[in-house]
Amino acid sequence: MAWIYLVLSLAGGILPWLANWDYIQSYGSGFDLGQFIALANANPAAQSLSRDLAVGATAVTIWMVIESRRLKMRGLGWVLLSCITIAFAFGAPLFLHLRERRLAELQRQGSGQ
Repeated sequence: MAWIYLVLSLAGGILPWLANWDYIQSYGSGFDLGQFIALANANPAAQSLSRDLAVGATAVTIWMVIESRRLKMRGLGWVLLSCITIAFAFGAPLFLHLRERRLAELQRQGSGQ
């Protein structure tokens, strides 16, 4: 599963940024966050996706913080930063990849290997 999560993380980093690149090409050389948010709420379909992402990402982010503390994982700061700077679709699968690796590490420690 760790490798599947890593592949999804890469796709989650590339695909949103391809759309961001299209946005920059269409609306100017800069990245106008206000305009981007306005377009993300431009119609009911866009509002639905934006709200769905906002609520889902908030819930998963809270879980990631709690789960990383429970498992004593390293790298949460980088994961959260990547959620903001790259894409949530990159950061969440990256967290799952790191979590799978940590669970495997804990299992090896528990079995004495």
